Amino acid sequence: MQRTIRNLARLATFGAMLAGTFASVQAADLPVYKKAPPPADSFNPWMVRLRVLGVLPDAGGSTVNVAGVPSLSSPNSGLAISDQVVPELDISYFFTKNIAAELILGVTRHSISGTGSLANLPIGKTTLLPPTLTLQYHFDNFGAFKPYIGAGVNYTVFFNNSAANAPAAIAGPPAIVATTTSLHVSNAFGGAVQFGFDYMLDRHWGLNVDVKKLWLRPDYTATVSGLPVTGTAHIDPWLVGGGVTYKF
Repeated sequence: MQRTIRNLARLATFGAMLAGTFASVQAADLPVYKKAPPPADSFNPWMVRLRVLGVLPDAGGSTVNVAGVPSLSSPNSGLAISDQVVPELDISYFFTKNIAAELILGVTRHSISGTGSLANLPIGKTTLLPPTLTLQYHFDNFGAFKPYIGAGVNYTVFFNNSAANAPAAIAGPPAIVATTTSLHVSNAFGGAVQFGFDYMLDRHWGLNVDVKKLWLRPDYTATVSGLPVTGTAHIDPWLVGGGVTYKF
C-alpha cells in the first residue's frame, strides 16, 4: 500500500511538471501584443487664408507739379485717394514651425482727386495689383492663439488707368473750370511690415486678423485742361484684414 501511494505521488509530481512544461511552451508560442504608440502629427508646410481686406491709403505728402501754374502746384495742392474693401487670398509656406513666407494676392480700384488748390477736381481712377511677399516669425507658445510678425517687399502694378473727363471748378475766386483728360500711374516697389494672429479652432481651421503697412510712392502723369501735371503719389496704405485660416 505505501509503495502504491509513493508511486501515485511520483506520478502526480511528474504530471504536474509535464503540464507546467507544456504551458510554458504554449506561452512561448503565443504572439506578444504591445500597445501602439500614438501617431505623430505630420508637419505640412502649407497654409491659406481668405480675408476681407480694407485698403486705407495715406496720401499726405503727395506732390503735384502743374506746368506753368505755381498756384496749383505743391505745396498748395495735393492728392486724395479713396479707401476700398476687397476680398484677398494669401498663401503661406512654413520652412519651420516658426518661420514662414507669405504671399498676398488681391486687386483694388481707387479714385484719385485733388486737394488744396485742386480741391473738387476729380483726376481719375486706377486699378492696383499689389502682390506682397513677407518673411514671418510665428510664436507657438500660446496654445490656440498664434501671433506673428513679418516684413517684406511689395511690387504694385497699376493698370486700367482712366481720367475723370469731368469739368470741375477749382482755385476760386475766381473759379477756374478744369478737366483731367489723361492719367498714367507707374508701377513701383515698396517695403512692407505686418503683424497679426491666427486663433486655431482645431488642427486645420482658424480665424485670422492681419495688419500690414506698405510704403508705396509711384510717379504719375496727367493732363489737366491741356496742362501737363506730374508728381509722386504717396499712397502708403494700411491693409487691415480679417478672415478664415486653413492649415493643411
